[in-house]
Amino acid sequence: MAQDLLDRDSPDTIRVTVAEARAIGEGALQRIGYSVEEATIVVDQLVDNALCGYRFASLPRILTIAADQRTYQSRDPVRIVRETPSSALVDGGNRVGYIAAFRGAEIAAAKAKASGIAMVGVYNSFYSGRNAYFVEHIVKQGLVAIHSSSAKPHVLPPGGAAPALGTNPFCVGFPSAKGPVIYDIGTASVMWGEVLLMARLGQPLPEGTGFDKDGKPTTDAAKAAEGGVSAFGGHKGFGLSFAIQALGLLAGAALTSGNVADYGFFFIAMDPAVMLGPDQFEQQMTELVERVKATPRQPGVDEIRIPSERAFRERERRRIEGIVLDRAVVDALNAL
Repeated sequence: MAQDLLDRDSPDTIRVTVAEARAIGEGALQRIGYSVEEATIVVDQLVDNALCGYRFASLPRILTIAADQRTYQSRDPVRIVRETPSSALVDGGNRVGYIAAFRGAEIAAAKAKASGIAMVGVYNSFYSGRNAYFVEHIVKQGLVAIHSSSAKPHVLPPGGAAPALGTNPFCVGFPSAKGPVIYDIGTASVMWGEVLLMARLGQPLPEGTGFDKDGKPTTDAAKAAEGGVSAFGGHKGFGLSFAIQALGLLAGAALTSGNVADYGFFFIAMDPAVMLGPDQFEQQMTELVERVKATPRQPGVDEIRIPSERAFRERERRRIEGIVLDRAVVDALNAL
């Protein structure tokens, strides 16, 4: 039976239910100063990340939050500081992005449903988690969504010896008659949360992805955590990352400390009915998905998968089979 499970158990892991994972995460966050409501919002995403197969983006992120000095600085309510019927600029109040960016997604969805299209930026925040989580929330309301996140420098430009850009993920999502279709990518060769998790577990980085504090290549994740990583796809990934850093400025990234390389969460939400009329887009998206999946396959290929299909399928399996966590991470969370 064990080999039929999605994730394998080992002496270094622990298998927990969704409820147990929530209890571990919420307890840890409350011990470092988060309210019950705040801890619930953050852990909702972290557990969903684990269900979808993103180990580094799940409960280990609490350890990163706990180690960040901004966690222990004063926080203000998330508030809109500039607004039109189709736009909003949101001050995150120095609250973690799991909370501030989620509020930005809610505002973008509400304005798009009222005006047809909306643009929302969130600044004065940090660590927003997995972009697909926010985009799925918007898409489930029948909207098309685009979301990008700029961040502090961890990525070296081609030929550079020091980080200049964030890991800067980009996500776009579409409604279909069979549910959301989400495409979510990071523009770094390795996401920063993954670097930190591998450093904690003593695991190496893939060759050619990491650089130490002197800009020299390394597979040692701990050394890369003091230096940085490369962009994916060479100059193409770097160019996309640069564009996302610029969109972060539109979201207000430089307003907190005057730093043009900082956190900025940018949302665009659109009602497809404005362009095509009711229900047409969802029907066409469904046809597009079915047509792509019906593509003739190469020998040995079982199926053609579309973006988000794997994650959503694994999410349902892990709800039944449980979530596998690294024992070292659970011990560290319980010790907070």
